[in-house]
Amino acid sequence: MQIDIDGLACHIATAGPAPAPGTPAIILVHGAANDSAAWHDVLPGLAARGIAAFAPDLPGHGRSAGSPPTSVEAAADWLLALVDALRLENVAVAGHSMGSLVALEAAARGGSRIGRLALLGTAAPMPVSEALLDAARKTPDAACRMVALWSHTPAFFLGGGGGHGVWGPGKTLAVMRRNSATLANDLANCNDYRNGLQAAAAVGCPTLLLLGRRDRMTPLRAVQALQDALPHARRQEIDDCGHAMMVEQAAAVAAALASFVA
Repeated sequence: MQIDIDGLACHIATAGPAPAPGTPAIILVHGAANDSAAWHDVLPGLAARGIAAFAPDLPGHGRSAGSPPTSVEAAADWLLALVDALRLENVAVAGHSMGSLVALEAAARGGSRIGRLALLGTAAPMPVSEALLDAARKTPDAACRMVALWSHTPAFFLGGGGGHGVWGPGKTLAVMRRNSATLANDLANCNDYRNGLQAAAAVGCPTLLLLGRRDRMTPLRAVQALQDALPHARRQEIDDCGHAMMVEQAAAVAAALASFVA
């Protein structure tokens, strides 16, 4: 579907029933140099459980118009405008990696508009190495390949994953390559965001931290400060799973989000 946000077209991948009173709904926010396709393997699992799911392309990503937001805070304001445009009340929001920071900031600002918050592959703060920031600016394709390598467990990367002849990590890389022009901006947004713990303290809704036990981009040891700052957080870890959990363990991600939202 396509709607206008602040006069600019926003593309949204949808699944599940039409929103109605009593129907659980969730907005899924992608990470750096990604778009709604990051949730492609998760959407059917949510729809099968009767959840109305909306996966937007952030501005300047995928098929959404405009320029990429220049800060996490700006992206959070856009996300709240999307919630209003969709006329969703007390909606659940899930964000992955950079998207988790956007969802976190939106939940802190959005009051009762956001009823549940799920943070996937997250940490606050979320520092990015200078080497990766430099590569994203100068050689974005090489940076995309670097991120794709580190976002998957070695076994999944080497073994192929994906099934039916599909190289699983290749799906992650393909989505990043078509959004590679946004990578430097998005990584800088993650690196520059300093309000995470303050935002977490202001979140009043139930919060799920959904984490891959073998995540090398936002490792488990980096999550504790965020978990401690959230007033109503619970933590769930997925075995044999790296940072790109929606590709490596799509069924487990869908089941965890559906259980949390319902």
